[in-house]
Amino acid sequence: MVFDYIQKYPLRTKQMLGISYEQLQSLLNCALKRHQDIKVKQESHKVRINAAGGGRPEKLSTEEQVCLCLFYLRQMPTFQVLGMLFGVSKTEANDTFHDWIPIFREYITC
Repeated sequence: MVFDYIQKYPLRTKQMLGISYEQLQSLLNCALKRHQDIKVKQESHKVRINAAGGGRPEKLSTEEQVCLCLFYLRQMPTFQVLGMLFGVSKTEANDTFHDWIPIFREYITC
């Protein structure tokens, strides 16, 4: 997977994602914090029928989701190819990308 490759070869991050490894780490810290805040806010407004923690677990970690988005923005593959590279369906790749873009926009404007 792409994220594992970047962890193994951090100097190649710029080629793969268009940002340095240090910038990726900074983006991950801010984006993950904001993502967690959004989840907490959504959870507070949710009416629960089932207990929390139910449902299908996510296939990608949040770090891999961020990496998926950055890889898409840098390389512009189809969502079919993006899904194959990250081990998810093209629909999940598309949904993941569109879930994270608003968070990236907030990060850029800050």
